[in-house]
Amino acid sequence: MNTTPLLACEGLEAGYGASQVLFGIDLQILPGEVVTLLGRNGMGKSTTIKTIIGALKPTRGELRFAGVSLRARSPDAIARLGVAIVPEGRHCFPNLTVREHLVAFASRRHAAGEPWSLERIYGVFPRLKERQHHMGNQLSGGEQQMLAIGRALSTNPRLLILDEATEGLAPVVREEIWRCLATLKAAGQTLLVVDKYVHRLVGLADRHVILERGNVVWQGSSAELDADRQLWHAYLGV
Repeated sequence: MNTTPLLACEGLEAGYGASQVLFGIDLQILPGEVVTLLGRNGMGKSTTIKTIIGALKPTRGELRFAGVSLRARSPDAIARLGVAIVPEGRHCFPNLTVREHLVAFASRRHAAGEPWSLERIYGVFPRLKERQHHMGNQLSGGEQQMLAIGRALSTNPRLLILDEATEGLAPVVREEIWRCLATLKAAGQTLLVVDKYVHRLVGLADRHVILERGNVVWQGSSAELDADRQLWHAYLGV
């Protein structure tokens, strides 16, 4: 595995007005890695993601993607560098069909190896092909999540961020999303995942980062996290 970080956050601080939320976040993601961002609600996970994608400007620290500083870059410029997000709440367009979602945002700018073409996305999510002429607001919550992931993949991102990947989904649909993420990992897609189902994440991810009140309180491998259930109780409420 390439040991040069694709994403590097060093001493990252950010907040909203006078309210500081992040206090010196250190985080690295290597190419091909699956890394999770864990913690209870309100501990800084969403703020970290907003800072990475340029929706919130850091007040201090360094943020680099593929060696390029992101501090002064706009969200669209960061997206063009190869960062894509599957947002919490999915945000599918009600007036676009499934196929239009997957075609309208397609780009092969950062495709490495086999690109995420329309047919390849349909291969991962056969249900999207079955519903390719349905509008975004005619899909179930699970189908909308599949569409949001497929839409992000169509940009052929170097880093794919999934915020609350399985939030609000039925158990059977969650299983389908977990299978999808395992497929993406096997394909070498670099992932940053936020989700609360730690018992599933330890079987998927390479490394985990736990946040508590805007600080990184623990980082380690899946084997280390799986072996220390006290961490689950102390910081994750599991």
